[in-house]
Amino acid sequence: MSPTASSPAVAARMSRQASRDTMQELAVRRLLHRAGLRYRLHMSVPGMPRRTVDVVFGGLKIAVFFDGCFWHGCPVHATRPQANADWWRSKLDRNKARDRETTEHLLSEGWIVMRFWEHESAEDVARRIHDAVVDRRSSALPEH
Repeated sequence: MSPTASSPAVAARMSRQASRDTMQELAVRRLLHRAGLRYRLHMSVPGMPRRTVDVVFGGLKIAVFFDGCFWHGCPVHATRPQANADWWRSKLDRNKARDRETTEHLLSEGWIVMRFWEHESAEDVARRIHDAVVDRRSSALPEH
């Protein structure tokens, strides 16, 4: 069970946190679409119920995740709340463990897994994704 918020301001701020379609994710998706890449959104992780991939290039087996600095433990920007500290430490550690488990599962199934922090520039992220798609497509071409 979640602890109660330490103040009404904290409760309001936490209720506004987007879990999908963040500003960075939308910006990256626009850049990818503009570059002619087509993808699926928020697909289930194969074999892992209740887990989703933010952007999927299914035929190429490329999974892209946009991780929030707070929720996923960014080494640069992560913070630890002081109110309800034990509960938050446990919650955030479980998030990171779930991320590792999901990544390992997808890798074992032959997927390329790309994870980006919310503070990374949309242009850089889109370029790296584009490069991975082009590389995977070129390696999937049959030889003559």
